[in-house]
Amino acid sequence: MKLFEVVLLSFSLSGLLFRQRKNKQDNKDAHLPRHVAIIMDGNGRWAARRRLPRTAGHYAGMTALRRIVRCASELGIAVLTVYAFSTENWTRPKEEVDFLMKLPQEFLEVDLPELKRNNVRVKLSGNPGGLPSHTREAVETAVAETANNTGMVLNFALNYGGRDEIVRAVRKIAAAVAEGTVKPEEIDEEFFNKFLYTADLPDPDLLIRCSGEIRLSNFLLWQLAYAELWFTDVYWPDFNKQHFMAAIEAYRKRDRRFGGVRP
Repeated sequence: MKLFEVVLLSFSLSGLLFRQRKNKQDNKDAHLPRHVAIIMDGNGRWAARRRLPRTAGHYAGMTALRRIVRCASELGIAVLTVYAFSTENWTRPKEEVDFLMKLPQEFLEVDLPELKRNNVRVKLSGNPGGLPSHTREAVETAVAETANNTGMVLNFALNYGGRDEIVRAVRKIAAAVAEGTVKPEEIDEEFFNKFLYTADLPDPDLLIRCSGEIRLSNFLLWQLAYAELWFTDVYWPDFNKQHFMAAIEAYRKRDRRFGGVRP
């Protein structure tokens, strides 16, 4: 995006940002996404271009997350889901995985007071059982200490895989059917949704993916059925408020029909 385009976009959305700050808890603007999901991709390539270790890219990515959380909360987004660590990421080198498992702990320890001041509620989507104890405890503490907050939900997809989530849901439903507590004819989309990590959240309206990759990478496969998709070549550590607002503006211009037609 050229500099003058960024400036014009910032001016065009500044009024929107001001209005949303007045009433962040009542997000009724039909042109704003209620739930934004982000695939935070490109940390390693960002580091490689600067001849830095991959861990430096992941650390820079944490800084990017901090500024986007602030921006989304100020704008009035109800839910922000970030793909922090996938079930496939365990195959990466142990040194990198160990570093990645320390980042949620550091982020939450540093930012938890600010999240609490801003009325943000932290949530986990993923299998906590597979996480190291220090990572799990940090997330559980943040979830517990923000449980009564009523502002934006910051949902960490951590040790998360879309297929794994669906399989887990199917197993739970199959067990209920076997026990006789659920009849097969009772199973519909609404029922199935209750067994997902995101059962208490609306489906994402907008998916943002950084780094030039154009795929879902096993992220929220069920929930993204009718989400608007927005891709950028920008690596996640460089992703900033202007990029986020550009994605929001692109979303606001789209005509969402959910398979139907306008009258």
